Amino acid sequence: MIQKKICMLGSFSVGKTSLVKQYVESVFSDKYHTTLGVKVDKKQLTVQGQAMTLMLWDIAGDDDFFKVRPTHLRGMAGTIIVIDGTRRYTFDVAMSLYKMVKALPDGHNIPVVFALNKADMKSQWVLSEEMLLVLKETGSAVIESSAKDDLGVDELFSTLAGKLVLTGNISKGAIG
Repeated sequence: MIQKKICMLGSFSVGKTSLVKQYVESVFSDKYHTTLGVKVDKKQLTVQGQAMTLMLWDIAGDDDFFKVRPTHLRGMAGTIIVIDGTRRYTFDVAMSLYKMVKALPDGHNIPVVFALNKADMKSQWVLSEEMLLVLKETGSAVIESSAKDDLGVDELFSTLAGKLVLTGNISKGAIG
């Protein structure tokens, strides 16, 4: 079975850990625990007849105290970049992380999915139409999600896994 390293990226408190926990364990907790460093979970799935294990690297949030570095992304096959729709700053962090991914030696071949998270609080979103247009112009999938309501969670991961198969990126980021 092929194992793929998938990095969860975004600012602190955007919901990366909650999305992974909902996807892997079908559990949501409203208790906030800061991720220190990296937490790795895994999930087996079949995409277009191809069995694979996603190794989900939940990397600590990029902020004033911790910066995601290209070395954290080494061997990555794909990424989900999470944006908290209620906090504009998280969009700026997401775009910075996107540029970092694309600047990697093979970055143009690394599929990206943007998660517009906290869709259960959409009435409080501060994302402008211009921001949404910038995301769409990247050519990456943009999916609204809510770990709390289990909205779009499976779609985030299955879309990324499908891109790995579609782009022939099946051997990239393989861990075994």
